[in-house]
Amino acid sequence: MSGKWKIAAVSIASIVLITVNLYLIEKKESKVERTVFVENWTKVKKDTITDTIQTNGVIKPVEEYDIYFDANNNDFKKFLVKEGDAITAGSSLFEYTTTELDALKANLEAEKTAAEGEIAGIEEYIGKLRSYQGTVTSEPNAAIDESVEKNLNIDITTSSSDLIKSNIEQEMYKQELEKNRLDEKVKMLDTKLSSIEEQSSAIVTTSEADGVVKNINKNLNNPIISIASTNMAIEGYFSGEEMKKAEVGMTIKASSSDSKKALKGTIGRIHSYPAEEPSLKKENRFPFQALIEPEGEETETLLVGSKVNLTVITNEKAGVPSIPIEAVHYQKHSYIYKLTNKGHVDKHYITKGLKAEGKQEIIKGPSIGDVILLKPNVSVKNHSYFITPIQFEKVKAGTYKKFTSREKVRYLLLGILEK
Repeated sequence: MSGKWKIAAVSIASIVLITVNLYLIEKKESKVERTVFVENWTKVKKDTITDTIQTNGVIKPVEEYDIYFDANNNDFKKFLVKEGDAITAGSSLFEYTTTELDALKANLEAEKTAAEGEIAGIEEYIGKLRSYQGTVTSEPNAAIDESVEKNLNIDITTSSSDLIKSNIEQEMYKQELEKNRLDEKVKMLDTKLSSIEEQSSAIVTTSEADGVVKNINKNLNNPIISIASTNMAIEGYFSGEEMKKAEVGMTIKASSSDSKKALKGTIGRIHSYPAEEPSLKKENRFPFQALIEPEGEETETLLVGSKVNLTVITNEKAGVPSIPIEAVHYQKHSYIYKLTNKGHVDKHYITKGLKAEGKQEIIKGPSIGDVILLKPNVSVKNHSYFITPIQFEKVKAGTYKKFTSREKVRYLLLGILEK
């Protein structure tokens, strides 16, 4: 009989359990009716969100320098370089003769004499500055040369000695720069004069920059020589939509199968007019150039014409609250569902920030660490209860054994009767 009573008791308990649950489910305004099964959720994370433009480009020289030849008053003699030659500033490019050689030589000598005179004047002026600088501290009221006082552009009688010294240092630095420039000019003029002396009636045209001889026009049509810079850049095109986001100065990253290292740099130039005449049949393409940052003495040589995959960073925010885009809902305003510690799904309106890479920045709303609902399978009512799948890997028999008999009964009844 005891066995039958046990079977009967279990049967009655099962019927009661099923009946109570059916009642709770079918009851109008029941909490069970408003319970959401939450299978996917995430937390608001502190993250970096980067908005980018992905495009392609090609490695090309930063600049091209064109060299011209005046055939009206001169006779061409010969080229001194070949296409593909690497040259430096001051390299000889071609020779020509002129009937005005003596006049040219006289002009160069006059220009050199003028430059040397300017250098002498600067040296004398720097000497005056140094002399006055030495007397500022010991003799505040010492006499000052009129030219020095005028160029310092301060009131000597009211200014402190420290201010006067600072202005003197700045003026000396400025004059030293100008002297260096004139020294380089004298050296260049000496080179030209030496060339005229050595070759008698021949004049040599020299390069003003480092580069590679790209083209030589043997028909003597201008430009007679084109020189490509040794500094490389990335050239490509932006679409009309990309032009709305792109700006000069933005950081770029690039990779190429011809380069072992990733390239870094900035957008240096964007053409505001399309590469081709605008047409209804074609999408506009706007040329741009990205400057590549040098990596020091071990900078890898870039092959002209190499294709690169280019990333332009248009906006980036670091350490901001971030959630997946699919967690954001929208009616009149954007909102998310937050899972509370009391078991509710609460609707929270948010102020959105940057959106990129499948992430959404939250300017105003839930805080970092809050748990939010990802896109649910069913419609969710505000302040609904939620349940989640049992994570069996976290359920351990040892924990259950720690409960007292009273706690076991209490939690069982809560599971059955909680509305």
